[in-house]
Amino acid sequence: MKNVVFSIAALIIIGLIAGLFFYHMPSKHAEVQEPNVQETPAKQPLYANETIDYSLQNDEVKITFDKGENWLPIPIEKDALFNGEYNGSKEELIENSYILTKKRIAFLYYEQDNIKMLSSIDQGESWQETLISEHYPPIRFRKTAFLNEHFGYVIISGDRTMSQEMSNVFLTLDGGKTWNETNNTNVTRLVADGGFTNEQTGFLSFGILNPEQPELHVTQDGGANWSEAEIQIPEKYRKIFVIAEAPFKEGNQLAMLVNQGPSGDYLGGKVKGKFLSKDEGKTWEFAREVQPDE
Repeated sequence: MKNVVFSIAALIIIGLIAGLFFYHMPSKHAEVQEPNVQETPAKQPLYANETIDYSLQNDEVKITFDKGENWLPIPIEKDALFNGEYNGSKEELIENSYILTKKRIAFLYYEQDNIKMLSSIDQGESWQETLISEHYPPIRFRKTAFLNEHFGYVIISGDRTMSQEMSNVFLTLDGGKTWNETNNTNVTRLVADGGFTNEQTGFLSFGILNPEQPELHVTQDGGANWSEAEIQIPEKYRKIFVIAEAPFKEGNQLAMLVNQGPSGDYLGGKVKGKFLSKDEGKTWEFAREVQPDE
C-alpha cells in the first residue's frame, strides 16, 4: 500500500515539474513585441520671398542668396537671436537686428551678458563673431546698420524698469572688426528709434509710453556730444505726432517721419507727419502729412 502511495505522489510531482517547464517555454506562435521606435517629425519645407532671405523653420537659422534654391546654415542658435526683453513672435527675426545684403550678412544678438555680432562678408563662406560690449544687462531695443563698407552703428537699450532704461550707441570704422561706444545722452526714457545718416550725424529718439511730443537727440561729431533737436510742430498737430522715427537723407536735406504712437487716433492713427531739416538735424520744420500707403 505504501508503494502505491509513493508512486502516486511521485507521478504528481513529476506532473507539476513538467507543467511548470512547459508553462515557461515561449510559444512558437507568441506575438513578437515591436521595438518602441519614435518617428522623427518631418522637417518643414523652406520658403523665400526675396532673393536674399532667411528662414527660421525647424528651429534652424538659414539664409539663401537665390530665393530658396539653396540654403546655407548659420552657425548660431535660433534662441540666441531673441534673448533679452522680447515678447514678440519667434517666427521672424527682430526688425533691424540683422543685415542681409550680397556684401554683408550680420546678426546682432545677446548672449551671457554680452552683446555680439555674427557676420560674413563672403556670403557665408566664413563667419566672424565680434564682441561689441560685455557685462551688459538684458537688452530691449536693438538696431544695427552699415552706411558703407567701413562705417556701421549699433544702438542698444536695456536694464528696463517701468518707463526708464539705459541706452548706448556703438560705432565701427573698420567694417565691424572693432566697436567703440560713443558718449551717452544721459536720457533715461525708453528708446523709440535711432540711426546715423553719415559718420558724424546720428540721432536717438526717446519716449514710447504715452508721449505728448517727440524727443529727438542729435550728434554732429560722431557721438562725442549730444543735444536735443528742436522740432517745430504746428498747433494743429500737437499731441498727435509724438514719436520721432530715425531721420534719413532726402536730396540735400534730412527728412524725418513722426508717428502717432500706439494710442494715436488721428485719421485712423496711421497718418504720420513729415519734417525736414536743413542744418543736419538741429531744427525741424513740418512739411506735410504722410499717408500709410506712401
